Amino acid sequence: MNLKNIQKNLLPIWVYVPVDIKRLFRSKVSIFFVFLFPLMFLFVFGSIFRNDSNVSFRVALVNQSESDFARQFSNSLRNNQILKVDNQTNSIDQAKEKMNRGQIDATIILPSGFGDVSGDTAYPTGEAVILYEQSSESASVALKSVMEGILKEVNSDFVETDVPFVVKSESTATEGLRQFDYTFTGIMGFTLLSLGVYGPTSVFPRMKQRGVLRRYQLTTLKVWQYFVGNVLSNAFIGILSVATMFVSAVVFFELNMRGNYLNLAVVVILGTMLLYGIGLAIGGWARTENQAAPLAQMITLPMMFLSGVFFPVFLMPEFLQNITKFIPLTPIIEALRLIVTENASLLDLGSQLGIIGGWIVIVYVLAFRVFRWE
Repeated sequence: MNLKNIQKNLLPIWVYVPVDIKRLFRSKVSIFFVFLFPLMFLFVFGSIFRNDSNVSFRVALVNQSESDFARQFSNSLRNNQILKVDNQTNSIDQAKEKMNRGQIDATIILPSGFGDVSGDTAYPTGEAVILYEQSSESASVALKSVMEGILKEVNSDFVETDVPFVVKSESTATEGLRQFDYTFTGIMGFTLLSLGVYGPTSVFPRMKQRGVLRRYQLTTLKVWQYFVGNVLSNAFIGILSVATMFVSAVVFFELNMRGNYLNLAVVVILGTMLLYGIGLAIGGWARTENQAAPLAQMITLPMMFLSGVFFPVFLMPEFLQNITKFIPLTPIIEALRLIVTENASLLDLGSQLGIIGGWIVIVYVLAFRVFRWE
């Protein structure tokens, strides 16, 4: 095939791509699901995990002592960064009710006589009580360690003690993976899933019913040209959507992007191609939206919950992990996550890219076989 024939075959594609992009931006529904809906997810999960690296406990503080030391100690606990004291709780009954509802983790009680100076000592003494429910036992153990550390500092002001054994902690000098960083890449995968599957499964049946695809069939536009044009326009939209999410994540939630943006763009384009191929196969086969929508849900819901969109795949049973790594969305999210959090190169992503490439071949062969213009 000479250069003139190549240009002739590519011309319909270059004409179609900007038309399809304009079509998407003219649709308010498409703009919502491609740009605004993923941003809503981003801000919801970002707000939840913004301070996930700071350990804190929600506690009630009940001071039953009238000593000056108890009042000063209560004030110091309220100003502690680890303890989030509920200032609206003043009695043990109120505290128990809130613990039962899960509104607080535990209750710190300073009993009567806490902080009084006894006759045998020249300094205040007392025993603080941590009240907790059986379901919060692990949190109470951690809280007890925090309180022991606080009281250890207080005790050192009154009594000098020799400590033969100590513990020292050292930093690895590396910034670990935050829960938000992990979740963010899952939201990116969800965005590409929405763009690739839900878009064509709703648009193509509607275009068939309106006779739009039938008119395309009467032109010189071939099926493969139509496919390539759609893939290119959606890859562009995918890059734009992910870029919008990245800017929002960096500005509002201080996302730490460790990888190369070019590598990320390559994975986004390949991921869009794969997921759009699934949507193209469903939308190209279905005659109506009533046929396409249930089939799309049957395919996307398992991918959403088994591919690490909202929680790590490694938490699943081992036999399930061996299955989920071959689900189309899983290697996409893994590749995105490795680039963003570990600065992985494309060579490091050989297995993920191999699975993505294999699925691209499968879904487009299937899409070509089942596609119909009307």
